[in-house]
Amino acid sequence: MTSNKKSFGLWNAIFLGIGSMVGAGIFIVIGQAGAIAGNFVIASFLIAGIIALLCGYSLSKLSVTYPSRGGIIEYLVQAYGKGLFSGSLGILFYFAQLISIAAVAKSFGTYASTYLKSGINDFNINMFALIVLGVFVIINLLGAAFISKIESSIVIIKLIALIIFTFTAILYIEPSHFSFKNSPSSLTILYSLGLTFFAFQGFSVITNSVEDMDNPSDTMLKSMIITIILVAILYISVSIAVFGNLSLEQIIKSEDFALAKAALPIFGILGFKLIAATALLATASAINATLYAATQIGYTLAKEGDLPNVYQRHIYHNTEGLIISALIVVPMILFLDLGTIASIAAIIVLLIQELTHIGHLFVIKETKANIFIIILSILGTFLAAGFAIYYTSKEINYFFIYILITFIIAFIIEILLRKLNKREIKEQC
Repeated sequence: MTSNKKSFGLWNAIFLGIGSMVGAGIFIVIGQAGAIAGNFVIASFLIAGIIALLCGYSLSKLSVTYPSRGGIIEYLVQAYGKGLFSGSLGILFYFAQLISIAAVAKSFGTYASTYLKSGINDFNINMFALIVLGVFVIINLLGAAFISKIESSIVIIKLIALIIFTFTAILYIEPSHFSFKNSPSSLTILYSLGLTFFAFQGFSVITNSVEDMDNPSDTMLKSMIITIILVAILYISVSIAVFGNLSLEQIIKSEDFALAKAALPIFGILGFKLIAATALLATASAINATLYAATQIGYTLAKEGDLPNVYQRHIYHNTEGLIISALIVVPMILFLDLGTIASIAAIIVLLIQELTHIGHLFVIKETKANIFIIILSILGTFLAAGFAIYYTSKEINYFFIYILITFIIAFIIEILLRKLNKREIKEQC
């Protein structure tokens, strides 16, 4: 794959991270987490942001020491060696990224369907989901430089819209909505932590751009910290705006559209439509950033001998892995129950994130990272994953069976690929 080391400067990397993080998450998570924790969700976003900063530091140190388009995939191999364990986790992480793309594409299709007279139905949702996927496959074929320009433009537009909404909404807040009199227990902060941390998850995408980054030893950590801090400020501000304009009952009633609902009292139906349009941009941006990351992960897995060679073949300014990844996403969009599967994928990503930071301890002499911060990142992800599992297991029947089956399938795929390809997974750095 042709690499342009200067495709991603500091702000290009920041926009890529913001684009991946501020996707459908904030438009859905804020309502769902609010339904659990009430106005305590503001504190939940703050704690999740701190955990994300700790994790961002860990990943930054790993990415500079082991620069690879595969990001977390490469760090797992470096930490745990060339075995079935790291290979299976790589397969799991790759498919979790593809499921995330499918889920976000379906979310795009849902928002887009609200603008049609026929409304929200399976045909409209799938049609728009496939269209947006196709558009961003073409964009990714044009290469990293073009991706960074597109992502920067989309991020600027959606941030302007969210900032205007937030600052205006704050002027109209009702102080009584922040009363803790009718709020759930403060313990719900922890119950909602898995959801709020997941809203930050996209920061790891920045590490996938390391080979396209200008001066990564200086740029990576800066971009990671700036991105997470900016997004944390945005999430907390949006939470204040939403909970200041809607009662807890209203948020619970419209948890999937709470942010857009909060625009109604101030801007009317036009405000609702504008926030819905911003959600379209947000989901489109997340698809673009995550598709870019998934392609880099697939490319790295192929180089390491963990996916077929076809993933490495060049096609225009990208690889055939991009096309294969998109083709795998298509049936997910059309046939799968993405609500349940996306929840499982989110838990898997959290667990892999935790294992990555645990693995960092094995190579900390090479990364020269601060061991205290790495331990805090492990504890933080353990907290987020633990409460996410607790909450999800109550919501989804046979959840632990689904997780076990998912891991078993990953091991089987890993074993079959090794036998068919007759290749051994290996480090790239």
